[in-house]
Amino acid sequence: QVQLVESGGGLVQPGGSLRLSCTASGSILRIGDMRWFRQAPGKERELVAVISSTHGTTYTDSVKGRFTISRESAKNTVYLQMNSLKPEDMAVYYCNADLLAVASPWRAYWGQGTQVTVSS
Repeated sequence: QVQLVESGGGLVQPGGSLRLSCTASGSILRIGDMRWFRQAPGKERELVAVISSTHGTTYTDSVKGRFTISRESAKNTVYLQMNSLKPEDMAVYYCNADLLAVASPWRAYWGQGTQVTVSS
């Protein structure tokens, strides 16, 4: 059974930084794109950043220059370094990844989410 487990959320003041991590575990054969989404109260889930298996990256406009997505393939882990955090970044952040697992076709998996609170 494949699991994605996020960590690193918490409370930070405006202008501060946090680093989120998400590690995939289980009977994984290959990992494709890995993504970070976020969902603020009363809003739709939003795609924040994507990193491909070849480490190509894309970002939503509101986080460009502040957030950096990276991955460590040997550890099946994706990171989101968040700098210069703003109150509008406050949300539950979700990890998402395209995985090929034993006895399963390629499909997207989700983590359970980690809360990021930006407040003074």
